[in-house]
Amino acid sequence: MIASYSEWLEQVPRRITSGSLWDLEIYRKALFFSDLAWHDCNVLLEHELGRPIAWQLIRSAGSVSANMEEGHGRGYGKDYARFLRIALGSARESHGWYFRSRHILTSNVVEHRMALLETIIAGLIKLSKQQSRVTK
Repeated sequence: MIASYSEWLEQVPRRITSGSLWDLEIYRKALFFSDLAWHDCNVLLEHELGRPIAWQLIRSAGSVSANMEEGHGRGYGKDYARFLRIALGSARESHGWYFRSRHILTSNVVEHRMALLETIIAGLIKLSKQQSRVTK
């Protein structure tokens, strides 16, 4: 299990940290969130009613950073902004899945993940607006 964000940062391979996307703190947090969700989904899968939530959550959690990666790979501007909005939708969906998982996951876990997602959502909104104004 991941103990903290700072400990997690130390475990990320150089192949990831050397990329230009790594410079964005919001991307680092989205990757961290995805790893946390992975562990949370293992807990959800142990409960019959948690299984459908786990499958939806792991998909939406991974989609946040994946869409940031795809958009960044296509360059800056309106196309990148479009992928950031898709990432934003996935972050909001993940937020909802954590609310739904509150009957299985501990309240501390749910609160932490929802707060982290709120930070990610705010960052994606800001970055998306910035990229919408960039012209190629």
